[in-house]
Amino acid sequence: MTSSAMTGFYPVICTPLLQESVRFYTGLLGFETTFENDWYVSLRRHEPPHYELALVDAGHETIPPAFRRPAQGVLLNFEVTDVDAEYARLVDDLGLKPELPLRSEDFGQRHFIVAAPDGVLIDVITPIAPTDEYAAAYTDPPGA
Repeated sequence: MTSSAMTGFYPVICTPLLQESVRFYTGLLGFETTFENDWYVSLRRHEPPHYELALVDAGHETIPPAFRRPAQGVLLNFEVTDVDAEYARLVDDLGLKPELPLRSEDFGQRHFIVAAPDGVLIDVITPIAPTDEYAAAYTDPPGA
């Protein structure tokens, strides 16, 4: 058996709140719609490397019956150049509730977490230098 070359990769989030989720990802996180119908929406960031994300109605028939439920336990990481500015924009200015307040972690992140309408956690991160305890675990330490 031979394998085919991978030409793309993106998460597809099952949600019962399709339009609310589309508004969140496009209005707050800068995605634009590349395909949309009443049960599936493809999103992409305009600037390279054109990150992609898709949303599907959790109850749609293309989802196997045993899995027709909202995504749970999903955390999407968004690395940004200035996490403090994003916190000010999303939490202070736009009023999103921080599920995890802005903080610096010993393992090499300054970050905060908010929740999308679909229940997916959005972890907004700027890499920072890890403490010595964690630095050895990295092949290429953040913030170094």
